[in-house]
Amino acid sequence: MDRVNRTNDEIRNTKITKNFLENPPGSVLIETGKTKVICTVMCEDSVPPWFDDEAEKGWLTARYGMLPGSGDSRIRRETRGVRGRTKEIQRLIGRSLRAALDLEVLGPRTLWIDCDVIQADGGTRTASITGAWVALYIACQRLLEKGDVSDSPVVRQVAATSVGLIDGETFLDICFEEDSGADVDMNVAMDSDGNFIEIQSTGEEAVFTRDQHEKMLDLATKGIQELFDVQKESLEM
Repeated sequence: MDRVNRTNDEIRNTKITKNFLENPPGSVLIETGKTKVICTVMCEDSVPPWFDDEAEKGWLTARYGMLPGSGDSRIRRETRGVRGRTKEIQRLIGRSLRAALDLEVLGPRTLWIDCDVIQADGGTRTASITGAWVALYIACQRLLEKGDVSDSPVVRQVAATSVGLIDGETFLDICFEEDSGADVDMNVAMDSDGNFIEIQSTGEEAVFTRDQHEKMLDLATKGIQELFDVQKESLEM
């Protein structure tokens, strides 16, 4: 499969615009190729009711959705409860971003992450994680500036990307067309310490070898390291 304007091991052009919205303490627009996601972070000075009453740590939870005009045909709003796919993506985003935090430093408050896809061309869940980390960092810096926390709860970077196996070749950061033709697709989330947070590998009516799996992981690691640089550049770190 031939790619236009990039090689197999290149991520798509990725841009993160911080403070995209005025009201949330943390917000970004992330653009990964043609995929665009608005990520916001809001803070509540309370924790979920199932928390231990004496617990002093906080919590982070995530929501994800695709706007009606984000695809080629109208996507229906999920007004009667979220579908299984949406729940799975929300949990992935939440797990990934909680790995970036020291919840005890956060204290008894909840951070709400909302990722709204305004244009989809593959990799919406991984773009959501990468963009939401920047919004999370900004929101936590504002908590620190206000004196609500003694240190920033963000202790490491988190980013994610996708890899596809197409006709025996590995492709980094696949778009929708590549994903729909992939024999195997993989989503990977990592932290800046080099640890894996989540690996989702699926054979689409196909199988893959351990060597192929390792090659895909290596390619994902390369892409995520580049995304860490994009995150830092957006924050001018």
